[in-house]
Amino acid sequence: MKYFLLLASLALVLGSSSFQSSKERVGQASAAAQRVTFAEVPPAQSKITWVHDNARSELRHLPETCGGGGLFFDYDNDGWMDIYLVNSGPSDFYAPKTPIKNALYRNNGDGSFSDVTEKAGVACGQMGHFGMGAAAADYDADGWQDLYVTNYGTNVLFHNNGNGTFTNVTDKAGVAAPNWSTCATWFDYDNDSKLDLFVSSFVQYSGTGTIFCGDNRAGRRYYCVPRVFKPRPSFLFHNEGGGKFLDVSKDSGIAAALGKSFGSVATDVNNDGLMDLFVANDTLANFLFVNKGKGKFEEIGLVSGVAYSDAGAPRSGMGVDATDYDGDGWQDLFVANIDQELFSLYQNQKDLTFIDRPGEIGPATRLLSGWGLRFFDYDNDADPDLILANGHPDDMVEIQSLKVKYKEPLLMFENINGTYKNVSPVSGQVFNKDFPARGLSVGDYDNDGDIDVLIINNGEAPVLLRNEGGNQNNWIGLNLVATRSNPGAVGAIITWDVGGVKYRRLKTAGGSYLSSHDPREILGIGRATKVDSVEIKWPSGRVDKLTNPPVKKYLKVVEGQPQNLTDKP
Repeated sequence: MKYFLLLASLALVLGSSSFQSSKERVGQASAAAQRVTFAEVPPAQSKITWVHDNARSELRHLPETCGGGGLFFDYDNDGWMDIYLVNSGPSDFYAPKTPIKNALYRNNGDGSFSDVTEKAGVACGQMGHFGMGAAAADYDADGWQDLYVTNYGTNVLFHNNGNGTFTNVTDKAGVAAPNWSTCATWFDYDNDSKLDLFVSSFVQYSGTGTIFCGDNRAGRRYYCVPRVFKPRPSFLFHNEGGGKFLDVSKDSGIAAALGKSFGSVATDVNNDGLMDLFVANDTLANFLFVNKGKGKFEEIGLVSGVAYSDAGAPRSGMGVDATDYDGDGWQDLFVANIDQELFSLYQNQKDLTFIDRPGEIGPATRLLSGWGLRFFDYDNDADPDLILANGHPDDMVEIQSLKVKYKEPLLMFENINGTYKNVSPVSGQVFNKDFPARGLSVGDYDNDGDIDVLIINNGEAPVLLRNEGGNQNNWIGLNLVATRSNPGAVGAIITWDVGGVKYRRLKTAGGSYLSSHDPREILGIGRATKVDSVEIKWPSGRVDKLTNPPVKKYLKVVEGQPQNLTDKP
């Protein structure tokens, strides 16, 4: 697969999933004519042999339930998505008998991967690195993706040296955020063209002072629910440049909201050009941090309607994401919860309030516990579909319940006219299986123009799912290279015109659970064979326009430079 260097000049608008009225969508006519499925890629083919170790013990330590995350990112700039996987590790409650390490797999470009963890220097595995999640970004704008790993312990920032190796620069950067961190989100909250870092915190916990939860008479321990532990403040680090960050958690208002946070997504809920944060909390109210400008955030989860269930009760929020699922130009929100609590699809009412409209998602998830998830256009018809990775946190739940299982099925929902239809039964044999799923990342690992999925399982091997059929519809892939905006182009608005019908997407950051995703944008165009124009409104305010760009190709778009197509591998 070849890449094209496309240096752009002129007009555009981008939005993570805003789409025009369903009657005019280019992909609707083809939806019934084809069926997208996902196929499990066996380890013998992928060469991914890594297995997650959840440190399970009879003492039932809460971090054992969390699993790990992972991501797709191109660490060596060869145009192919590599994979990073996060494992547990030594801690105040776990001393593994054999070394436990995270894993970096280099994409060989032929459907297989090579383990380059040791060479790259990103294994972690020492005391205090009981892994949770990971997020990649070029924080110093040198053209190479860096890596941030969250832990029960001390977090780690790996700087990409550009030669296949990384250096631990955590102390220099000032982003350790000790104790227990979960998700990390890179975004530019003050529009100064540098990527800042949000790090969510889970509960106050110590493996040396374990609380007994269980049946005293039977002497049987269970995992304590997070409700019995105290909340903690999350972190916001401002990128000062020169490889250093300043902790602005208190000054920004982020630290004032004590949470038990698992997932976060950076998006713009009020279309004011400032990136906001939606954060899921476990057994506490969810947070919606609205960016007020001048470095300040206001938490409005309660008044906006996304804090509690319709009954006014806190739920067990894990994974989150944001998109414009109904095509009205406003970002909607999603959060996955534990069984019996229902998952929430929050429709934006355009006035900083939301209404929960889960539709078919509600009954389908009643007995499930959701973690990793993602809105993405799985069939390239220009609207955002939804995949959910599920699994109960307690491996003993089947002793207590006849209906709820520890291992649970994946779910796939297709967006049809702005509503979600459960298409799991026809989306591949893998949807007939059960998993102890946790993290989920999406990306086009084989560069064929449709988006694949990586599932990270708690205490088991990950599952790589190849998208089969999504590229039957046509598409354009964009690799956005900023020159005046933040290096991730987070907050860019992409608008593409297909036969007079316009589609819009906001480039968000974060989302899912302990995971992040392929940073490229694939624009679906259905059965259309031509795109009239693509416009990108960069976070800097500049607008670049591409006229009649080639389809079924990845295009490298450089902010503010004239259009110039050059064949590039």
